[in-house]
Amino acid sequence: MHKKKLPIGIENFEDIIKEDFYYVDKTGFISELMMNWGAVNLFTRPRRFGKSLNMSMLENFFSLEGDKGVFRGLEVSKERKLCEQHMGRYPVISVSLKGIDALSYEDAFQMAIRVMKRAAAKAQYLLESEVLSQNDKIEYQKLLRDDMSEAVFCDSLRVLSDLLEKHHGQKVILLIDEYDVPLAKAYENGYYERMIALIRNFLGQVLKTNHSLRFAVLTGCLRISKESIFTGLNNLKVLTIADERFDKYFGFTDQEVRTLLEYYDMAEDYQAVREWYDGYQFGSTEIYCPWDVLNYCDMLRSNPTAQPENYWINTSSNDAVKRFISESANATTKREVERLISGEVITKEIHQELTYPDMYKTIDHIWSLLFMTGYLTQRGKAEGRRMQLAIPNLEIREIFVTQIMEFFQGSVRADGEMLNRFCDALEQGDAESVEKIFTAYLRKTISIRDTSVKKSMKENFYHGVLLGILGVKEQWGISSNREMGDGYADILIEPDSGEVGMIIEVKYAHDGNLDAACRKALMQMEYTGYEEDLLDDGVEHILKYGIACYKKRCKVMLVE
Repeated sequence: MHKKKLPIGIENFEDIIKEDFYYVDKTGFISELMMNWGAVNLFTRPRRFGKSLNMSMLENFFSLEGDKGVFRGLEVSKERKLCEQHMGRYPVISVSLKGIDALSYEDAFQMAIRVMKRAAAKAQYLLESEVLSQNDKIEYQKLLRDDMSEAVFCDSLRVLSDLLEKHHGQKVILLIDEYDVPLAKAYENGYYERMIALIRNFLGQVLKTNHSLRFAVLTGCLRISKESIFTGLNNLKVLTIADERFDKYFGFTDQEVRTLLEYYDMAEDYQAVREWYDGYQFGSTEIYCPWDVLNYCDMLRSNPTAQPENYWINTSSNDAVKRFISESANATTKREVERLISGEVITKEIHQELTYPDMYKTIDHIWSLLFMTGYLTQRGKAEGRRMQLAIPNLEIREIFVTQIMEFFQGSVRADGEMLNRFCDALEQGDAESVEKIFTAYLRKTISIRDTSVKKSMKENFYHGVLLGILGVKEQWGISSNREMGDGYADILIEPDSGEVGMIIEVKYAHDGNLDAACRKALMQMEYTGYEEDLLDDGVEHILKYGIACYKKRCKVMLVE
């Protein structure tokens, strides 16, 4: 039976419908928008939750030039009166600022000019308009120039909306996607003040007292503080991830995911999809990340036994998590990170209006940033600014754990003396010193103690900590999960002397019984014959370590 293609990375609404891609119907968003719109509507959502696709849907619906047939059979088509009044009735200006990413302000401004030129070029019929004056056409031609000045650029959207209203005799709908991306890139690259002045004037000119505007819709990841960019804009309606209005129109609901999986004969994979990609709370609605769900389903279509993967980690630098983990040297923050990873909730005061320079100034602001960018999500109802926060799912937890390991490995390298003492003790068969030093390191890092996390994941964490410590010995041969004998040894160490070989088997003592877990590790090495490969290589002195861990405690046993 023919199945529709999965729309991986497809953000053009018309293409999804016409090219036979699977579409999760979000056209109810149009109905709710028309019942509850403000003059300027700002929707903030984390990346990869369908903002750009929804903006493309709005453009197709309202635009005079859109193909209205693409809405046939979709939810909004049931609203006949609404469709008669608004479908295909408006000149629409649609711009996306997500591509403005440059190392310098000058290059970023040239990118912004090209964005504006593309938007203006869609209306070249204005040059032939019998309604516009010659002066109007001269003003329009300025919007098509490569050498557009900052003054012309800042006034460009307002000028274009005026001309479109004059030509069509109808007010304009303005769509601006990812309005905050240029600000994020400018902050990263050191020209934030110049860029925020540009964007403030660019938006202010068109959004404040613009009588040619029917309404505007903006999307972004963050709500930048009104004082820095929306100064004097009194008609702004902000709808964040904490709002119950429009909560189901960005991301997939549980029922939408179930329907998608059933359509592709993947209903048996529902639990895995839920554990890895669900867990977000927008308003009062349970939401899945659509980017991850679609990518995993695409993988399952070619490999039905494929395991869930982390698809989000490569779509961003994850700077917010990195900065957060770097603050974990504070004992209070460290405990809070451990509680989050263990599946608990943390109550914090959240500030959804920040400027980029303020975002990393305090740990309190980083909590807010993690919430707004989707690394943490709300649980239950907020009490004013105070919210209960949690890590949404296994995918995001894995990002936290990865960043914890990177931070730990970077920090331990600074302690060369202790690292060398650990390695010397390991090579000399001094299990007592190995245990003492490893325990000291565990106290420095963030432990994984969640009862809901699989035992293998916990063992991998401690496995990673050991590899981070052993990395100090650049001349040693260190193998991880190497096939040996009848199994795979967790860690194999071959010092440069060639005289000694070490095998380490790591166990997590889920019940806290470190001795029993250690003995189990040693038994495993005995019956799998891990040492045979080393013996074949002429290594005569082999040390076999069983290392058991539980939270921040460990036990080390040795068999020679």
